[in-house]
Amino acid sequence: MKSSSQSAARFLRTSALGVSIAIAAITAPAFAQDAPADTATDDSDNTPIIVTAQGRAQLLSDVPVAISAVNAETLQNSGANDIRQLNQLAPSLLVSSTGSEANGSARIRGIGTVGDNPGLESSVPVFIDGVYRSRSGIGLNELGEIDRIEVQRGPQGTLGGRNSSAGLISIYSKKPDFQFGATGEVTYGNYDYWRLGGSVTGPISDTLAARIDGVWVKRDGFLRDTNNNRDINNRDRYFVRGQLLFEPTDALSVRLIADYTSRDEECCGATYISPTVNPTIGNLNTPSSPGAGATATSNNIINVLRDLGQPLAAFNQGYSRDISVTPGRSFAGKTKDYGFSGQIDYDFGGATLTSITGYREYRSSQAGDVDYGTVDILYRADSDDAYRQFHTFTQELRLQGEAFDGKLDWLVGGFYANEKLTVRDNLRFGTQYGRFAACRLITGTALAGLYSPTSPSCVIPGVGPATLAGATGASGPDIVAALSALDGLSDRGSINDRYFQEDNNWALFTHNIFHITDKLDFTFGLRYTNDKKKFAATFTNDNTVCTTVQGLVLDDLSSTNATARALAGALIGLSCQGNSTAELNNVSIRDKRSEDEFTGTAILSYKPIDDLMVYASYSRGYKAGGFNLDRSALKAPILPFAASGGAQALVSNLQFDPETVHSYELGAKYSNGPFGMGLTFFRSDFSSFQLNTFNGTVFLVQNVNGCDTSLNGGDRDQSKFTGAPNFNAAAATTGACAADDVSYGVRTQGFELEASLVPAQSFRMTAGLTYAKTKYRNNLVGNDSGAPLDQALRLLPGNNLSNAPEL
Repeated sequence: MKSSSQSAARFLRTSALGVSIAIAAITAPAFAQDAPADTATDDSDNTPIIVTAQGRAQLLSDVPVAISAVNAETLQNSGANDIRQLNQLAPSLLVSSTGSEANGSARIRGIGTVGDNPGLESSVPVFIDGVYRSRSGIGLNELGEIDRIEVQRGPQGTLGGRNSSAGLISIYSKKPDFQFGATGEVTYGNYDYWRLGGSVTGPISDTLAARIDGVWVKRDGFLRDTNNNRDINNRDRYFVRGQLLFEPTDALSVRLIADYTSRDEECCGATYISPTVNPTIGNLNTPSSPGAGATATSNNIINVLRDLGQPLAAFNQGYSRDISVTPGRSFAGKTKDYGFSGQIDYDFGGATLTSITGYREYRSSQAGDVDYGTVDILYRADSDDAYRQFHTFTQELRLQGEAFDGKLDWLVGGFYANEKLTVRDNLRFGTQYGRFAACRLITGTALAGLYSPTSPSCVIPGVGPATLAGATGASGPDIVAALSALDGLSDRGSINDRYFQEDNNWALFTHNIFHITDKLDFTFGLRYTNDKKKFAATFTNDNTVCTTVQGLVLDDLSSTNATARALAGALIGLSCQGNSTAELNNVSIRDKRSEDEFTGTAILSYKPIDDLMVYASYSRGYKAGGFNLDRSALKAPILPFAASGGAQALVSNLQFDPETVHSYELGAKYSNGPFGMGLTFFRSDFSSFQLNTFNGTVFLVQNVNGCDTSLNGGDRDQSKFTGAPNFNAAAATTGACAADDVSYGVRTQGFELEASLVPAQSFRMTAGLTYAKTKYRNNLVGNDSGAPLDQALRLLPGNNLSNAPEL
């Protein structure tokens, strides 16, 4: 039995420096990173270290790519039992979850999918036993019995195909064995954490073997909801996988796999910590207990939340792990994930054919108190009207062999995928949203003296409306009426919005290694990908307040009174937030798109001595374009849909372009038995980088590019945007770029250093260091035609990407 906070891991990771160091006593290790412990064997039983990163079994030391590989025993010794915990074994990898488990994302060298929109595909895809998972979050499951995991860094556009613009994670489960064997594991930790795991394998006949393995995990939540007296962020899941391996001859192998995962958990609550009431929040390494704290007049949101019922203690919950969820709201989430796959390998003698067929279904529902506080502002109900569901079929064929007396190691193949994605959403305004919006509006203007949170319109009864009307001139009656209508925005919004996307993707590829001399190799890979998507959506919405407020103050947007114009725009924006409007009720839209891309790689590798390999490589990667599965992106919420020609006329606004990357690497691998080291220098330039962002009113998926000529601050200046604090209609700076000058918008560059030492049998030390400078370039624009950057993104130029530490 293990006993620790999560497991008895014999692994130390100094994450603050991005360094992973492991010291493990292991009986039969097969740990391998860029630099294996020796050229072809491990330290205990001379077993070769084999990876399949290039589509064929190769010694790790002979593979001229950046790759980290770990086996089952190393995973166990490190305490890692799902993909998120691989961070400690591969220093370039970061795996995290956001608003739900389904929104998990993997980043390599600081690059990954940004945002939780299901229309965005994964920059770092997950393959399990050769079968593609539709999104990274789908792969965030228990691993079961694992043979090895390979983390490939940089674009994998030849064999990995689309959506591997930053790298990929390949997980290989243990095959059935023709000798009987069984394993068992019991782990206990704090928060009453229990993990039970086990497997059984053995022969059914001389040619047929089977394996079954499973995991059960249960843990109390580590956040305490003080309003509803329950735990949040718990664990309650199980996983089971069965396999059959049929080997009637030495030439034929057939492997069948079926697996099932169930999760029933409350995720993902968060504590509310405000630097206004907790000044030590700037240094999380120095926690304090400032008590209830006192609000500051500079923080109007905290004042409004306090006056609407949020206890002040709720603003200082981070260190106690108490949270205040709106009474009656829930973070309940349920996930069902299952599938079947079959792999057939046949050796013709001169060539080997591999077929991998997979079918998977995944469904994840997630309720949520979206405002993360006591005041009821936004929520998703725990019902069948909030989920995402994937039905995915994939088929891959590979034929590989040798030619010219072993001078050419060739591989050709094809891939097909059909993915059906259904999303249903019921995001609604809470019972206090209208009052919160009205109060926030009043406190954020020069009319703050009229603030009265107990009044329906949040202004002092009698005196407030009169003063407000006087300050807004002829628009006064409209403004006062709209403010009162805003208070009526209670428990309205989406009832059952439905999105459907079907994706058909096929590709042809080749990957060839030319052995020019005994020491010099040239690798060339090329892939053609064709991707077609069909999109449809139907909305149901009961937010009649939006159309009411639009009818009241739309004309006031052109008022000569500046206060009236500002209030009219704010009232419509708050009433129609995210394009939530009854104007869309029972409205359907549809669209389609098609694209094709060439991707590939070229690598020159040289071994001056047996213990040393150096290489240089170029790769082009690709991540598919698609549709933003969110009605909020159709338009800005100010004007009614009727004034814009209807929702169908705006459907093209949901499209975003494919993301491409050009990557360059210089690397060296050295191994002389007990000591090994690998060093990689890299640079990757991303064009049309896909970014999901909230611009204050709607969620947008933006493509980010750069301009090779100076924009003279036009990508930062907001003076030309109506409503911006420094609006200047005569501003000369446009922020646009000539199409011929558009180039990459994001660059990651740096180096990776990995080393291993085996000072004695069954004892291994490994270390890894990654330095990655992952930044938006200066002079940013939007799409590849050079359109100006959206004003919501004007803090990005020259800054680091999120979740992308340099070291």
